[in-house]
Amino acid sequence: MKFTLAVALSPLDQLTELARTAEEHGYDSIALPDSLFFAERTAAAYPYTVDGSRFWTADTPWVDPLIAAAAMGAVTSRIRFYTQVLKLNPRNPVLLARQVGSVANLTGDRFGLGVGLGWAPEESEWCGASFDHRGRRADEAIEILRLILGGGMVSYQGEFYAFDRLQMSPAPRRPVPIYVGGHTEPGLRRAARTGDGWSSAMITFDELREVIDRLHTLRAEYGRTDHPFEIQAVCLDRFGPDGYRQQADIGVTDAIVMPWVNYGVGFDGLLAAKQDGLKRFADEVIGKL
Repeated sequence: MKFTLAVALSPLDQLTELARTAEEHGYDSIALPDSLFFAERTAAAYPYTVDGSRFWTADTPWVDPLIAAAAMGAVTSRIRFYTQVLKLNPRNPVLLARQVGSVANLTGDRFGLGVGLGWAPEESEWCGASFDHRGRRADEAIEILRLILGGGMVSYQGEFYAFDRLQMSPAPRRPVPIYVGGHTEPGLRRAARTGDGWSSAMITFDELREVIDRLHTLRAEYGRTDHPFEIQAVCLDRFGPDGYRQQADIGVTDAIVMPWVNYGVGFDGLLAAKQDGLKRFADEVIGKL
């Protein structure tokens, strides 16, 4: 099993040092969250809390995940980065392809793109994108990203996006993996049909097992069982070496963790305390698996 460090809600001046520490102590990747802005009022409930409330405020620190990956990649040499997950609908996929290709090249192909639809209508509408038909729009956006990032002169004519022949250079030396988030049936189908993996939000072990079983069924339905496929999980109720072994047994390939929370350090805790949590988790868990 691989271990990915989640850095959500951390002060921005801690990110590069956390990346260095994670690399030093054997973490495989860093998961980078995405939030475009905090709308004072939203038309939709947040889907991953019991009461639909957001667990962050207008003053919570966020950074564009692509910029964060480039900055953290500049001070590391091995550890990978992926968005978990980037909100695809508000972004123009042609512009996004330019940005993703740049990050992939600058990090030496240590970048993966995790994508989701986005839950808040305001984030799409106030960025000039319709929130309607966002599933079909996402399907086209993923096609466009793969097309442009594959290199060469390409064109596209779709329902929502179209462009004549263009080329972005340099193309990444290796394909950028695209991981698809979402817990709904359409989201799972999109992951099984188009993704190089599936990325979870916060989820219990029993829920996770059900989702993984469903993904296996869907991948077989789409004839994709021979393609590599990652399961990136934020599991809420299995911890320690035995808990992570249980996750691996049901098919989790990548456990997304925030070790300092396990040791009583808050999101805004001091950098030294977070680094100590990273080291302790590496000794107590990663070193035993």
